[in-house]
Amino acid sequence: MSKIDFGVIGFSGLKEYGGYIDEEWHPKLRGYYGPKLYREMGDNSSAIGAIKYIIQALVRQVEWRVEPADDSKEAQEQAEFLETCVIDMSITWEDFISEVLSFLEYGWSYFEIIYKLRKGLDTKNPRTRSQFDDGKIGWRKLALRAQDTLERWQFDEDDNGLRGMHQSSEYTGKAAFIPIEKALLFRTVTRKDNPEGRSIYRNAVVDYFYLKRISEIEAIGIERDMTGLLTMEVPLQLLHPDADAKSVSLRSAFEKMLSELKRDEREYALVPPEIDKDGKPTGYKLKLLSSGGRRQIDTNAVKLYYKVGILQSVLAQFIQLGMSGVGSFALASTQTDMFAVALGSYLNTIASVINRFGVSRLMAVNSVKQDLWPELVHGDIESPPLAEIGAYVQALASSGQLPEDEAIQRKLLEIANLPMPEKEEGEKAEKQKKSKGGFVRKVIPGLHLVQPSGKCPYCGKPVRGKPERCPHCDRSLVAA
Repeated sequence: MSKIDFGVIGFSGLKEYGGYIDEEWHPKLRGYYGPKLYREMGDNSSAIGAIKYIIQALVRQVEWRVEPADDSKEAQEQAEFLETCVIDMSITWEDFISEVLSFLEYGWSYFEIIYKLRKGLDTKNPRTRSQFDDGKIGWRKLALRAQDTLERWQFDEDDNGLRGMHQSSEYTGKAAFIPIEKALLFRTVTRKDNPEGRSIYRNAVVDYFYLKRISEIEAIGIERDMTGLLTMEVPLQLLHPDADAKSVSLRSAFEKMLSELKRDEREYALVPPEIDKDGKPTGYKLKLLSSGGRRQIDTNAVKLYYKVGILQSVLAQFIQLGMSGVGSFALASTQTDMFAVALGSYLNTIASVINRFGVSRLMAVNSVKQDLWPELVHGDIESPPLAEIGAYVQALASSGQLPEDEAIQRKLLEIANLPMPEKEEGEKAEKQKKSKGGFVRKVIPGLHLVQPSGKCPYCGKPVRGKPERCPHCDRSLVAA
């Protein structure tokens, strides 16, 4: 057997100098200016604001659940443990996912994994306070380390692998280093293994610049059309290059007055009279020139062009359909489907990072065997249209290809958001509480149903340990 070289020979080609990355060629997006501009775009642009809102609305209604590694009792117990870790955090799962979505705007988001030793509710120490007192290590919170606090990255000298993030605050003066072993890094793209990814709004930067500038020019033009163009005649000596100090000062005062003169509740102009007391002209005269007629360029069409360009850069042009009097239902349906597929791929990225680097480390610190590690999975962005599902099922049934399976029936009822039928033999199925998104505790067969507070879910009375039946109401505490 030949000798294997386990060393690293090549390099990724990432432009990195002392932890500072220089992959961006646009000067207004380099270093600190990039996050600052993306923040401005998200706060000031109505088009990007609509994109952010619809992404947040769609992702927040997506359900997340825990899937056990297999059907064994041990795997189901670890799935239950992961569920308790999610609901035991100091922030809700919905808020955490909302924070994760900032990686779309900035290209990346970095979270510190903060653990705690679960010792119940009797302690006020946040490092040990928990809804559970099993002595296991759980998640205290997954805390965002904001993009605008990034000072530099730290890379390994041998293989250029990421070692962590140095952050600092210009307001508090605090500085910290968060190693990658204690963090989750979400990125839109991983080209050259760049930890900063690439903002989904990067291709909309030029459109935003032009749209912003045209809107500013249009506002100035509207103001000028409403107020007119102010002109003022002054004596010739005020304009002479060799004017004395008094004339220069007087000219500056008039220039300042004219530049600040606007049509508002405080408008006025204080100028000398045009004729003196002897009836002679003074050389001073204030006039208002109005510009009539229509402009040759339709600024509304130009602004719409750039606004649609911003929406198209993230496949969200369906937002603009109908506003310009064009667009069909079929076209809107196709475009929304494409947007949902793109958003679903980012949810896959989020789930992959959480499971590979978050769940795996949580299981490892609790000494759980790798073949028992559960996973967090997400639901669909949007449900398929019931009319299409109905037509497909009817076609299968008419051709005799639809099997009589209870799982199919339950899936169809779930898609339609209809209640599930009760199981036979008199034992009611524990119904999963339906929500409009967020984390959902899945009822796993064999899962113990005692609430985190140690109470029976049926009668509400306290239950000690994990008995199979409630000692008070005699209801089963093990999911069927």
